[in-house]
Amino acid sequence: MQYSKNNIIRGAIIYPAGDTIAALLLHEFSWIRLLGIMFIGATFYAFEIPNYFAWIERITKSYSRVKQTLIKTLLAISYFNPLWIARHLLFIKIFTGTLNTLGWDILAVSGWSFLVNIPISFIANYLIQNVVKLKWRFLASAIFSSLMAIYYAMSFVLFK
Repeated sequence: MQYSKNNIIRGAIIYPAGDTIAALLLHEFSWIRLLGIMFIGATFYAFEIPNYFAWIERITKSYSRVKQTLIKTLLAISYFNPLWIARHLLFIKIFTGTLNTLGWDILAVSGWSFLVNIPISFIANYLIQNVVKLKWRFLASAIFSSLMAIYYAMSFVLFK
């Protein structure tokens, strides 16, 4: 099981950095949101993502190089699916105190956000899963996810 001090620190810094940029662009910055996303990055994301990446590495060991590359990439993309995006948007709603505005539209927004992002996500996850060493994948993924957090936070504006 991977839940290291380094990943906790990385998650606490990188995820809120991207979300703060999105919040500033949308004129929605709040300290509670910053601290909340910092908490989520240091707990949920710092625990889940490295363990999922390690699992991907374990289950694809026996595949041929071409098959391994494709499966690792697709499994990484499938992890950051519309439900993951919806959960991230739910965290934002919780930390901004706007949970009362939450509706089923969060699933539609997350679905569109995911579909539109597939080409970029495919390339990024291919590189993360097949070029970056396992030890550094959470960091690489967190940086990419931080950039995507800007996109996810703006998804309500883009896809609603």
